[in-house]
Amino acid sequence: MFNNQKFLTCGVMAEIPSWLANLMWYMVLTMEVEKKDYLQVFTLTKLPTGQHIIHEQEQQPYRYRLDVSCDDAVDTKVFVIDNLTHSTMLFSEEY
Repeated sequence: MFNNQKFLTCGVMAEIPSWLANLMWYMVLTMEVEKKDYLQVFTLTKLPTGQHIIHEQEQQPYRYRLDVSCDDAVDTKVFVIDNLTHSTMLFSEEY
């Protein structure tokens, strides 16, 4: 899963820094689980020192936390969805 063409919605392209979008794609591709769920969830929270990221999936439970120093942190929830022909990164409210 997720080894196909990748797309971002216009909202994600406009509001998520490119380094953060690239990091989330990388986190999905390199996660160490037996099976990846078609729906990956990222909860992004601003910290005084940067970006707090929680990456989760529901089936085969998975949760990973990461803090990254940066000046352009965001507060939002992002989904990454694989439908076998392509993968899309979108805000949870766009689902």
